[in-house]
Amino acid sequence: MGNKKNKAKKKRLEERNQVLEQEIEKEKEDLEKTVKLLLLGTGESGKSTFIKQIRLIFKSGFDEKTRELYKHTIQLNLVKDTKSLVTGMNTLDIDFEPENMSIAREFFNTEAKHCTHETTELKEMIKTLWEDKGFKDCFEKRSTLQVPDTHYYYLDNIDRITQEDYKPTDQDILYCRIPTSGVTVVDFEVEKKLWTIVDVGGQRSERRKWIHQFDDVTVLGYVVALSEYDQKLFEDEGINRMKESMGLFESTANNEFFETLDCIILFNKIDLFEKKLKKVSLKKWFPGYTGEDDDSESAKEFISSEFIELGKNNKRSIHHFYTCGTDTENIKTVIQSMQKIILQVHQNTNSNL
Repeated sequence: MGNKKNKAKKKRLEERNQVLEQEIEKEKEDLEKTVKLLLLGTGESGKSTFIKQIRLIFKSGFDEKTRELYKHTIQLNLVKDTKSLVTGMNTLDIDFEPENMSIAREFFNTEAKHCTHETTELKEMIKTLWEDKGFKDCFEKRSTLQVPDTHYYYLDNIDRITQEDYKPTDQDILYCRIPTSGVTVVDFEVEKKLWTIVDVGGQRSERRKWIHQFDDVTVLGYVVALSEYDQKLFEDEGINRMKESMGLFESTANNEFFETLDCIILFNKIDLFEKKLKKVSLKKWFPGYTGEDDDSESAKEFISSEFIELGKNNKRSIHHFYTCGTDTENIKTVIQSMQKIILQVHQNTNSNL
């Protein structure tokens, strides 16, 4: 009798072990098929724009409901950011041309809450201000203000954006800035591999959420806005954005969870960086730079080498690319190169399992 019980117990254990082995094998197979890129960086570096590009390149893009949401955001941002510049005129002690003073006052005191109708009425005032010499001067000095670099794009396209039947284009959406709150995950399949890209908000208040995304990461991605070398941090205007990004990269790359992970750094906003160098000296903010002020090649290599040095160790490789987040063709090319790197890392990792 006891022998029968032992045999039955042994059989149950064998069956349970078999189920566990099957589950482990399935998890291993799933892991081998899944590639995970954790995309980090400070606020406004361009991570969310990269995610939008992924949606355009590998997914179905933006549906009508999403475009409608972006329409309202774009139109409100047009007004809000223009008001920030009007306020900035006072901060920087810049005067409007006399004939535009009353228009600036009227515009500033008008509240736009519901987008299209109000924005259409404000359009002519915004266009007049955009032609004002003092306003343009303020825009050129916006690094001391919290005004997105992309605001010029909407000012240049104001007639189209303020139409009653306005429907945002892909490019409009790529330029639209909405601070990332929480975690955005995008999954897509390429050549029988499931790719997962995780974007976590870059503002200081969002960074504590990164810890929950550390599992099964294949490669660490980090986005740097090159053009922010003279700008102040949104949360603390006493801190330079580029230096904040450097400090964050150093602490992240050398974190115990990441120190053996290969890293890909995207030095983003190269287009804005090249334009800014002609007007704003990099040496003023980074005295260690010894190249010419308008030499974009030397300047970008200086910044990239500073970052790479911060994360260098003998356990990992660090790769880097220069990107223009709003240029889909540029991002396509970069993604193709990134895929080769990530798949090689993934293959090497799984061969060691």
